[in-house]
This record gives sequence, C-alpha cells and structure tokens, in this order.
Amino acid sequence: MKVLRIIFKVIGIFLLLLVLAIITMVTTMDDTPYQEMAYYKEWKSLIGGVKADTMAADTLQAGWAKVNITPASPTPTAGYGNRRGRPYTAVHDSVYVRAMVIDNGHTKAAIIAADLLIVPPTVIESLKAKLKPGDIAFDQIYFGATHSHNSVGGWGTGISSLFFSGKFDPAIVENLANAFHKAITDAQKKVEPVQLTYMESLDSVDIRNRLVGEEGRVDPEIRSVAFVNKSGEKAILSSFAAHSTVLDSKNIVLSRDYPGALVDSLEKGRYNFAMYMAGAVGSMGPIEQGTDDFDELKNQAFGVQNALLSPNTLKEDSKSALIETLTLPLPLRDPSPRLTMSIVLRSWAFKKAFGEYPVYVKALRIGNILMVGVPCDFSGELTAPLDAYAKSKGLNLMVTSFNGGYIGYITHDKYFNRDLYETKTMSWYGPYNGAYLQEVIKDIIDKLS
Repeated sequence: MKVLRIIFKVIGIFLLLLVLAIITMVTTMDDTPYQEMAYYKEWKSLIGGVKADTMAADTLQAGWAKVNITPASPTPTAGYGNRRGRPYTAVHDSVYVRAMVIDNGHTKAAIIAADLLIVPPTVIESLKAKLKPGDIAFDQIYFGATHSHNSVGGWGTGISSLFFSGKFDPAIVENLANAFHKAITDAQKKVEPVQLTYMESLDSVDIRNRLVGEEGRVDPEIRSVAFVNKSGEKAILSSFAAHSTVLDSKNIVLSRDYPGALVDSLEKGRYNFAMYMAGAVGSMGPIEQGTDDFDELKNQAFGVQNALLSPNTLKEDSKSALIETLTLPLPLRDPSPRLTMSIVLRSWAFKKAFGEYPVYVKALRIGNILMVGVPCDFSGELTAPLDAYAKSKGLNLMVTSFNGGYIGYITHDKYFNRDLYETKTMSWYGPYNGAYLQEVIKDIIDKLS
C-alpha cells in the first residue's frame, strides 16, 4: 500500500506539472480591434515616414534571366502536410528561379519569381548575406513564388518543416540563395530599353472559392506586366489567384504545377520569356477538369492562357519610366494560433515551435503599375476594393503572395470564426487581419500614387 501511495503521489505531481505547463502555453483569443493595438500605431508611423521618389526618368530598361534549381537527386517535397515532407519520386518538369531587373538610370529593382511553395525566409536570410556593394539592395528586390505544392523542400525550420517542407537541409538553402543571386546578376547584364504595357484579363471559369464555395467571391483577374525590348524580344510577368494545387498529394513528383505549363506554352508562342507569381490565392482554388491530374494541369494552364491572350484583354501602355521601391516591416498582433476555436497557443510557444523570422511588406511601382507583395496566402476576396481604389489613383494594382516572409492565411474577416482549415489551422495572428492588410495596402497606394 505504501508503494501504491508513492506511485499515486508521483502521478499526481506529474499531472499537476502537466496541467501547469499547459496553462502556461495556452490562453484565450484577444479580440481587441486592430485600430486600438500598438502594432497598428507602429504601422502608421512607419508608412508616415516614407517619402515618395518622384525623380523623373526618360528611359526604362529591363533584362531577364532564369536559373534551373532542379536538384541532382530527390529532396523533400514541400507542400501538402499529409506527405510529411516525403522526397519526390520523379521529375515531371524542371523548376526554376526567374528574374527581371528594371532600371531607369536613377533606380534599379529586381523581381524574383521562384518555382517554390513560398519564398522561404531561410533563403531570404542567406541571400541578404550574399548581397555585396554594387548588387541590387534587398529593399529593392521584389519576391514571389508560383506556390507549387510539388517543388523543392528542405528549407523550413521548426515543427512546421516536418509537415510542409521536410527535414531542414542547409545545403538546399545555400543552393537556392545562390540561384536567386545568379538570376538577378544574369538579368542585370541583359538590360536594354523596353516598352512597358499593363494587361488585365478576366478568367472566372478556371477559379473557384474553395473556402465557402458560391457563398463567396473569386478574384478572376489575370494581371500581367509585359515588356518589349529594342531587339524585339518580349517578356511577360503574369499573376493569377487560383492555387497551384492541381496535382494532389498522391502525386509526389517534382513539378511547377499548372503555372509551369502556362509559362512553357507562353514561351513557345508569343513571348521569349515568361514569369508567373501566385496572386491573392487565399481561399481561391483551380478548376480540376480532366481524366487525371496531369490532364487537369494542362487544361487549367490552357484556360488561363486563353484568357490571358484573349482579344478582350485590357492593355494599357505606360508612358512613365518611374521606378519606386518600398520595403517596410509589417507590425502584427502577437501570434495566437488556434488549438480550438476559442483556446489559442501563447505567442512564445508558437515562436519556439515554428521559429521566428522578419516579416515585411514590399511594393514596386513601375510606371503606372503598382505591385504589392505580402507575406501570406492573401485572400482573393479582399482584392476588388483595392483594385478600384488603386485605379482611382491612376494605378493598376497587382497583389502577390509569398514575399519572403510567411504569416499563414489572411481571409475575409467575416469568416474568421468559422471552423475551417484556412480560418482555424492556418490563421495565426488573431482577428481583423483582412481589414488590417487591406488598410496597409491602401496606405501604400496613397504613398506611391
């Protein structure tokens, strides 16, 4: 009996310690309106201190290049959590980092589009260390990803890496950072005068609202930046909001998904060089129609291309050679990922488990086009009023996701309390972020218009 009492006492102490540990790790959701929070005031101070660059320029120049990042042997596959980072089994199509460099004699900027799930924060930190005097500065580099769920992994840290990008491998991070740097350097060597055109196409048949179906809206616009240089070569950067998830989790092959087929087709036809960036993909899915995943992939790419090249596409030439860049920290509420709909993990526990990297918002204005890059899956339901606001200021807006940081999904606030994957599992920074990010983007429009 004495032994049993000791055992029960030890078990009791263990359970008490466990309960205390759990209590220190969890709390309830903070629903203080964002306008009353310190991070909101910090953002207003940051954006208020930005001075717009109005230096006139006569000639816009651009150059482009790509670097193959297909590994020599299988790596973990980044994307679907249920794969647990399993290595890909075959190469369906090669993956690349593509870059454009633009220069007006006063300001230089670079645009990077990587065939990756996201632009990994680890790669960004490595790239920063590689930039030397004479290179384009980090604050003048705009990042985006195709958001393929079938590309190179091994770049993530913390618990999330075990699910979404596989076991961390510093050699992969180094190789990717080197490829980013080389793509920029190669593009910079090829700059020559160009004519800039903004293109806007509608494609509502190749996109769906995967969060709430027909209850919600979609972002049907394909937004493109097109260049023609003096040699007659044509380049295009396009962005669309449908997720690159045509290939499902059972197909563990290296691939760019439908953006790869789209880019390849454009380069075989009207353009010498093509790039693709995931737009406001949060809540937006592709239309999977075909006999299998690979047939669906071709059909999705073909549909997007038909819309992009449609005679109904809006085209607006830019007479301005203005280039403006902006990189600012993005202040946020402390992270509070949900364990239930009302119980959340404390911020220190989240940071310990998932790691902590700088988060920022980026913007690039080229002529009458304003690109804004955000560190998240930004919802396509949030873009329509932003488009209209930008146009009222004389700008054509392109919002792209995955700018080198990552804060999860940003959805419309009206869905925040729904028990869904995007609004529960992947919503990490509390309520009102849909409205907050919209206000951030409007502030950037005001500053750079």
